[in-house]
Amino acid sequence: MIPCPLGAFCTRATLQESTGVCEPYGYQVSPGRNLTCGGANAWADVGTTSGIFCPAGFYCPATTMHLSCSKGHFCREGSTSQSKCFRLNACDPNSMTQNIKAYGIVLIVMLAMLLLLIYNCSDQMMYIRESHKAKVREAAVRHVREHFNAVERWKMAVEAAKHFSRSFSLCSTDLEEMQVLAAPSLMRSSEMGSTEISVEHRVATMREGNPDWGSTEGAPSMTEMTVDPLSMDELLEEDLYTPIEVPPVADKGDKKQVTVNKQSVPHTRSQIFEYAYSEIEKEKAIQNNCMTWMQILAQVGRQGNRERYKLEIAFKDLSLMLKGSGRKILCHVTGSLSPGRITAVMGPSGAGKTTFLNAVAGKVYNSLTTGLVLINGKMESIQSYKTIIGFVPQDDIVHGNLTVEENLWFSAHYRLPANMIKAEKVLIVERIIDGLGLQNIRSYSVGTVEKRGISGGQRKRVNVGLEMVMEPSLLMLDEPTSGLDSTSSQLVLKALRREALVGVNVGVVLHQPSYGLFKMFDDVMLLAKGGWTVYMGPVAEVEGYFSSMGIVVPERINPPDHYMDVLEGVAGPEGTSDFDSKRLPIAWMQNKGYEVPEELQNTVVQIDAPTDKQKIKKLVYHASSSLIGKSFANGICQEYINSLELCWDNLKSPFGKVEDLSRRNTPGFFIQFKIIFERVAKQRFRESRVQSQDYLILLLAGACLGFLSDTNDSNLGSGRYPFTIIALSLLCMISGLRTFSIDKLQYWRESSSGINRVAYFLAKDTVDHFNTIVKPMVYLSMFYFFNTPRSTFVENYIVTIALVYCVVGISYIFAITLENGPAQLWSVLLPVVSTLLATRGSPTGIVKLLSYSTYARWAQEAYVIANAKRYSGVWLITRCAVLEEGHYRLDHWILCLLIIATYGVVARIVAVLCLIFCNKTRQR
Repeated sequence: MIPCPLGAFCTRATLQESTGVCEPYGYQVSPGRNLTCGGANAWADVGTTSGIFCPAGFYCPATTMHLSCSKGHFCREGSTSQSKCFRLNACDPNSMTQNIKAYGIVLIVMLAMLLLLIYNCSDQMMYIRESHKAKVREAAVRHVREHFNAVERWKMAVEAAKHFSRSFSLCSTDLEEMQVLAAPSLMRSSEMGSTEISVEHRVATMREGNPDWGSTEGAPSMTEMTVDPLSMDELLEEDLYTPIEVPPVADKGDKKQVTVNKQSVPHTRSQIFEYAYSEIEKEKAIQNNCMTWMQILAQVGRQGNRERYKLEIAFKDLSLMLKGSGRKILCHVTGSLSPGRITAVMGPSGAGKTTFLNAVAGKVYNSLTTGLVLINGKMESIQSYKTIIGFVPQDDIVHGNLTVEENLWFSAHYRLPANMIKAEKVLIVERIIDGLGLQNIRSYSVGTVEKRGISGGQRKRVNVGLEMVMEPSLLMLDEPTSGLDSTSSQLVLKALRREALVGVNVGVVLHQPSYGLFKMFDDVMLLAKGGWTVYMGPVAEVEGYFSSMGIVVPERINPPDHYMDVLEGVAGPEGTSDFDSKRLPIAWMQNKGYEVPEELQNTVVQIDAPTDKQKIKKLVYHASSSLIGKSFANGICQEYINSLELCWDNLKSPFGKVEDLSRRNTPGFFIQFKIIFERVAKQRFRESRVQSQDYLILLLAGACLGFLSDTNDSNLGSGRYPFTIIALSLLCMISGLRTFSIDKLQYWRESSSGINRVAYFLAKDTVDHFNTIVKPMVYLSMFYFFNTPRSTFVENYIVTIALVYCVVGISYIFAITLENGPAQLWSVLLPVVSTLLATRGSPTGIVKLLSYSTYARWAQEAYVIANAKRYSGVWLITRCAVLEEGHYRLDHWILCLLIIATYGVVARIVAVLCLIFCNKTRQR
């Protein structure tokens, strides 16, 4: 016999006469001996010696007695004492476990109410804040307009006073002459004793004879005129055009300290809005007097703040050829883009218009560029001026879940100088909103594919405003008027015109503009198919140039449309049948005195040379033979080489430091982190419906797995956790993909404009920590209370948080490096394979190495250890067997958590590196 451990019920065995077996222990008494049954003879795991374990529903304070669990208590198998049930949970007598599903329901209800409260309060707070901001803005606008209306009325009164003053001066002169002439008669009248005739009476008599003489209709009386009209005019101009003092924006590297009078700088919201709208109204008022923009800024005393750094882009023989195919997109383009002028780039489809803009802005990739590109006459990299270059892509890449104003504000916050005061930033944003006609939709959400927002034309204007709001020196726009009506197009062009008047170099790609829109440009660049220049010069001279070649625009035909037809070869000089549009680039080069390249000369020879059918057949045969002569292996090899070159460009580009010559000090890491964090938090609140769907799916998964998972004590409940690991990993990884995959295009655009990538990543990850904390609680609120493991809720919660933190970090890598489809497939495959490897019994060799390298193995061990600590006494052998089988150690719980968290940290470091290095060419 053996001594029975705690939790065992070792009663004396009973001999079965028929079988000679001692029940319930199952050993036999040796026949022929005068022996009887004793106590238990073996103690092993619960599967082998289940008879000595105190049965469920009873507790065994001693090894020879067992008692029934009383009401309000429950007793698990192998218990030495009864455990009290939670409150509000009526446990019947002999209860094996307590039913705590009600607590799970209460917890999820409380959690749902908390989340709903947070969402509603935050949304309400955002609404209250925006409403208050709108009211302050409307009050500022109303106050400014009332002030300017009063000023206009005062100016009218001053003009009337001036008119009266001139009339009164004329009247006084006439009266003096009358008095001189009438002096003798007056003397005679006095001598005769007649009554003295007043001057006023004579003036009244003259007015009766001539009503227009000395008219003062609408003018104030003389008694009311106590101030000189000229001095009043001076006071008026001083009141209207003297701006609020604003400290100048110091350039980067400027060591001079700017002293600011705090009382003169607007700091409250109402003061800031009044300052901004008063400046805008002043600019409009002066602009109505046909002044240039620089004159306007000089008039209001702010020219020193708004003058831009001027960039002149000159290019000579600029050519671009795609790697691999060798196809030329641009061919020997020569010209310049000047500051203060708007250049329209036009041509048929496939002429290389967008490629030209990308080449000038330094955004081309997987291509070979030749020729010279000079910046202000110097050989400098265009990347050195990244912070003052604006590029408007053809696609409207904006944040759909932000409002119009929020999109513009975000762009202004991280791209304008860091030392610019808020009042100036507000002025810039408000001016762009007013200039682009976005006042009525400023508080509207832009909209996404799933949720409709503003119209396509309005979205296009927001896309343009994102670059204008950063006050660029070079502004490139790819088809900004496509999809816009004529009125909206004119709004955009007027805004661009205002930018050009400040000294901004503006280049615009256009498709079929109206004649009125076309005349708003300063210069035009016409490209033919193949990327050849046909014309580059002022808009006013383009008709004369084509007329000199006999190409005259017919009546009632839009000139830009006719030029496009000429470039396509559809139209030509009247009465000419042999016109070929391929000669136009040569005509332009000869007109400008440029050297005609050989390839263009060969093209002309081929056009002019007589060809018959035999020659054409021979030419086609030789071309086909040359294509067939290229081996398939050479083609594959060339593609592979091109891929390696592209990867090498991506790898070396982050390390190629270029000197910043823009003289603009943009916000640093911490400020950008704060800006991006606030934006992402606002976006998450507006995605609450998607978040609630994630929580609902986790609830269902927790309820199903908690109800269906294995709760057998023979394996310490380890069978319940593999499915938990798979479910949590899969659901959290799928939802984690949205963090970086949804706005990948927006990130590429923001990265190309100089956003801090590390701050961008950390801000998004910090916001996602909210889900890292909440999602484990949501899942366990169902799983734990349906499955009732022996480990505590807190222990399960800590392990689940570490697991969610780990898998979300891995999902970041998939979202950044892969497209949506492959990323989702990997997010499903990895959890399943990792969990299967982690739960494989007694792995050896490479399988063991792979098992230990998966996060699921350490998560499984942490769950099992937390549960195994609750098994003691009679369970010791069972616990040792289970831990030995899984190669687990009871003191490794903290180590498992650290390893899982380390996986999450390493995954995030890899994700940051992928964010910097992957798709680097799209971030230029």
